[in-house]
This record gives sequence, C-alpha cells and structure tokens, in this order.
Amino acid sequence: MDIAYQNLRSSFPPYLPPPEFSPTSGFKLTKKLHFPIMISTNCRRNEFKSSSYRVRNSSLMLQYTAPENDGNGDENFKSFGHWVHVPLSLFPGVSSSWWNLTEDKQVLIGAAKPITVYLALRRMWKLVWDSNRWVLLVAFGALTMAAISEISMPNILAESIFSACRGKTVVFARKFQLLVILSMTSGICSGLRSGCFGLANIILVKHLRKLLHSAILFQDISFFDKEMVGNLTSRLGADCQQLAHVIGNNINLITRNALQATGALAYLLTLSWPLAISTLVICSVLSAIFLLYSRYVMRTAKLTQEFTACAHEVARESLTLVKTIRIYGTERKEVGRYKQWLDRLAFISTRESAANGLWNMSFSTLYRSTQVFAVLLGGIAILNGQTSAEQLTKYVLYCEWLIYATWRITDHLSSLLYSIAASETVFQLMDLLPSEQFLSKGVKLPELMGHIQFVNVSFHYHLRDMLLEHINITIRANEVVALVGPSGCGKSTLVNLLLRLYEPTNGQIFIDGIPLWELDIRWLREKIGYVGQEPNLFHMDIKSNIRYGCPMNTTQEDIELAAKQACAHEFISSFPNGYDTIVDDNLLSGGQKQRIAIARAILRNPAILILDEATSALDSESEHFVKDTIFELKDNRGGPKTIIVIAHRLSTIVAADKIFVMDRGQVIEIGNHEELLSKDGYYARLVKVHNNMFTSISSQHPD
Repeated sequence: MDIAYQNLRSSFPPYLPPPEFSPTSGFKLTKKLHFPIMISTNCRRNEFKSSSYRVRNSSLMLQYTAPENDGNGDENFKSFGHWVHVPLSLFPGVSSSWWNLTEDKQVLIGAAKPITVYLALRRMWKLVWDSNRWVLLVAFGALTMAAISEISMPNILAESIFSACRGKTVVFARKFQLLVILSMTSGICSGLRSGCFGLANIILVKHLRKLLHSAILFQDISFFDKEMVGNLTSRLGADCQQLAHVIGNNINLITRNALQATGALAYLLTLSWPLAISTLVICSVLSAIFLLYSRYVMRTAKLTQEFTACAHEVARESLTLVKTIRIYGTERKEVGRYKQWLDRLAFISTRESAANGLWNMSFSTLYRSTQVFAVLLGGIAILNGQTSAEQLTKYVLYCEWLIYATWRITDHLSSLLYSIAASETVFQLMDLLPSEQFLSKGVKLPELMGHIQFVNVSFHYHLRDMLLEHINITIRANEVVALVGPSGCGKSTLVNLLLRLYEPTNGQIFIDGIPLWELDIRWLREKIGYVGQEPNLFHMDIKSNIRYGCPMNTTQEDIELAAKQACAHEFISSFPNGYDTIVDDNLLSGGQKQRIAIARAILRNPAILILDEATSALDSESEHFVKDTIFELKDNRGGPKTIIVIAHRLSTIVAADKIFVMDRGQVIEIGNHEELLSKDGYYARLVKVHNNMFTSISSQHPD
C-alpha cells in the first residue's frame, strides 16, 4: 500500500495536491488545493511576506482496495490517478471549487481594490477627450454611419435578389445602386473609424503611462522600499498596454455591434414579432451564460496580472545579477524560481482557456440552433401561407446578424472586463497622493550657510526596530565632519534623514536654525551634493551624467574642470568618443563611476557636500588627490561649505575638523582625531586595529 501511495503521489502535477490516504475510507482528494506563493502577489518586501492560493475541493472520493500483490497494479493505479485528476483540474462541474478561483481571502493580500467598469471607462474617456476630443467625435460619427450602412444591406440585398427573380428590372437597378452606395459608405467610414480609434489608443496609453510614471516617481522613498522594481515596470508596461485596447477596440466594437443588433432587432420586429421574441430568448440565454463567464474572467485577469508582475520581477532580478548567478553556479536554481511563477500563470491560463472554450461552445450551439429554429418556423409559415420566401430570407439574415452581434458584444465586453480587472493596480497607483514634500512650498533662505543640528532624533524603518536613538549633534558651517562606526550603526541613515528621504520618528533636524520640514525641499536639494558608495549612472553620455541636476547654463569647460578635480578627465579622454561616450554597466569600473559622481557633486558647487564612502573604490593616490581637491574647494570657491564624510579609511577621517563616533544607533564619542586618541575609547581601538592590519600587510609584502 505504501508503494502504491508513493507512486500515486509522484503522478500528480506540481500544482495539484496528491490524494490523502485513510485506512477506513481509502484515497480522497485533499480538501484544499494549496500552493505557496514565495512572495506576495503584489511583490512587496516588508508588509506582505507571503501569500497562498487555495481551491476548495471536497466532493470526489477515490475508493481503493489494496491488491494482493504489488506488481502491475501500482502502475495501473498511478495511471488511473493521473487520468482522473487532470480532467478534474481543468473542467467545472464536479464541485464549486473551479468557479471559486479567487474567492479565498488569502489569494490577493494587499492587491488593489476592485474598480467599477463605469468609473474606469470614465477616467480613460476623460484622458482621451481632454487631449483630443475631435478624434473621438469623428470616430463615433464614422462608426454610426458605418453601422447604419451595414445593417441596411441585408434588407436591400434580399429585395434586389427577389426583384430580379420577379423580373423587375427597374427595382433591381435601383436596389443595386443603393447597395453600391452603402458598400462605399461602409468601407470609407469603417476605415476612418479604425484610424481614429487607433489614434485614441495611442493617446490613452501615452497619458496613462505619463500619469502613472509621475505618480510613482513622486512617492516617498519608503514606498520604493516596499515595492519591487519589476512589479512597477510591469504596471507601466504590460498593464498599461492591456488598457490600450479598451477604447480603440472594445468600446469601438461593442458600440458598433450594439447599433447593428438594435437595427437587426427593429427589422425582425417589423417582419414577425413572434419570431423576433423567440430570437430574443436565445440572446437572453447567451447573455446569462456570458454573465457567469465574465465573472470568472475578471478573477483570472487579476491573478494573471499579479503573477505576471512577479514573474517579471524574478526575471529582472536574475538578469541584473547575472554575474553573481554565474559565479555561484545557481543558473538552474534561478530557472526553477522563474518556472514557479510560469507554472502559476499556466495554472490560471489553463482554466481561463477552458472557460473560454465552454463559452464558445455555448455560443456555437445556440447560434446554429437559431438557424435551424428559424428555418423550421419559417418553413412552416411558408407552407401555411403566412409569410413569403423574401420575408423568410430577411428574417434568417437579420436573425443571424442579431445573434452574431450579441456574441461580438459579449466577446468584446469580456475583453473589456478582463482589461479593467487586470488594471486595477494601475488606477490604484495613479490615485496615490504625492509625497507631502512636494505638496507644500517651504522656506527658501537668501543663502544657505550649512549649519546643521540634530536634536534628540530617533528613527526606525517600517516594521523594524529603532535604528537611531536620541541623536544630538551640531555641525557648524564651513566644517568638515566625519561619521565613524561599524556597519549598520546608522551613519548612512543619518545622512538619509538630512536629505529628507525619510522623516525622523522623533526629534527634529535644523538647518541654519530652520526646521528641516519647513524648508523648500527642492531648493534645499539643489544646495546639497551627494556621492554614495555605489553611485548610479544613467544610460546616457558621460557629459550628461556629470551635468545631471546642474543648472542648464553649465558649459563644457565647467564639466571638464569638474572632471579634472575629480581625477576623471584622463580616463574619460581615453575613450574614442570622450565625454560623448555612452555609459554602460560594463564600460566603467567602480572607481571610475565614483569619480564621475564626484565630478557631478563638485559641478553643483553645493553648500553642503555629503560623501558616503565616496572614495572606497579609488586607489590611495587618487583618493588622496580627490580629498585634497575637495578641501581646497571648501576654502577657495567662495561661500560656506559644510562637508560630511562617511569613511573607513583613516587618511580621510584624520583630516576632519570633528569626528562623530557611532555605535548601535547612538553617538558615543565626539572630537577631532587627537582628542579621541587621547580618550583611549572606541575610536582609539578602531585606529589601533587599522594600524595593526596595515603593519601586518606591510610585513608580509615588503618592498
């Protein structure tokens, strides 16, 4: 029995649970189909650790009696289990679990709230209408003309044929001319309609992406701590593109077919209202089936977009860190991690395809039944002398037109609902308010002196322990200070608070005696130069990277001077295109990137300069040259300069006017190099460790 059970377990696909075995009841399906989602459906780091997707199934029981011998029976039972569960996982009807695909509360933790179809359409319509309303007016005008022309043609076509049969040449010629006019009108208006709605598509996607990108870009930095980049780019790319067809395709064709269906119904009522009512009954049945199908489609759409976003994030991460993956030989692991999300997408898409197949099967059956029903009733009416062959022909043509138009309406309405359900996160992101920093205009000082005070400042990141506690430090204008301490003690966080990337949990920061939150943040950041340990450069030429964030009137001479002061001019000039060389991740070394970032900071001529391990990738000679240049600029370029340095190199720290020693989120020592050495405290121990390491290396590698 154990062998058979193990064989049965191995036969199940990775997304289906194996049956549980009970000694009294045999095998039965597990009550919940549960597969873990490694990260949440919104791909958020902190708030949503994990999610799960469960499908309830308790209706099927597989009775099994242990065979007397474990020979071929194991293989037969394994095959039996496979063939039973695969169909059950694809088609509805065995239980309610298939339709309850997204009913479970754990499916979309943190997902966007549903948006009504009316609200979504109104917002999209407004985007296009405000930009170019004439496009929509012409599009809908052409659509109406084309629909009227097309719906009139079956009636005139039947009259033309039967007038020819009766030998009425004049009537036939007149009807034929009218058919030609209607055909040309329909063709011209259809082309105009298609072009205008295509232009509306372009306008809609352009404005959606612009507004979404702007909404994301103006969020607090804490927002990006929780959101994955791959998730956000998926919203800008795939999700916005999903909405591209709403007005240009879905609304266009729904309106067109609705007009045609209305015209067809009007003709049917004039021909025979009892037959028209029978056709309406079939259309009503078709609409009822569509309502069930559309509800399911909206559920699958939401899951598909969420899983796609997470798959994009995994792919982006693996391609970005491809060197690390290659070094550690984890290619197969990353392929497997990506495959997990593809399996989940396949799981949802399979059910969506099955639902679509059932929907099309229902339509085809009802569509053909309508034809048979129309011929049957029409034939009986002709035999009884209640109608003519011409009227029956018109009825059959318009009956098919009505059913077909109804199907096209429901088909495009399904696509519309899918797009809106999949784009709920797009509208949720667009509705986010900008950071308060950008909503209010603060104080602009006549001149920034660079006097900085941290008064009883404490801070912790979201859902984490307190990182900074009761920080009280003063940095005078025109002073060079160094922040020293072990990794993770809060040095960079202190700088982030000064840049107002985050707000203190408690306490206040003052600049020139003004609370930081009262200052105009854009004006303040224009006065601050920052160079990080891992500077990020844009994919554009070196000249533009150095000039980034600087005044527009910056000249080439200014750029080259800043590059020389940052010890970057020599290697930039060695490139064939010099300062016009496009920056690529593989083009520059870490030290070269740091020099370009330092040149950018120098070119801004900031009142406050922050160097966060800014020379860590430079050799000692270049680091010494850059350090001397920066200190000279502080004294010679006019205007006060406050320099804050975070460094581990002793040569950089020694030159500081004041050193703040930090440990475990607190400032434990303050003074210059000599004062701290005389205290024989934490800083003195760091210096001794540094000197011992240098002495040891020198002894092992003598000149």
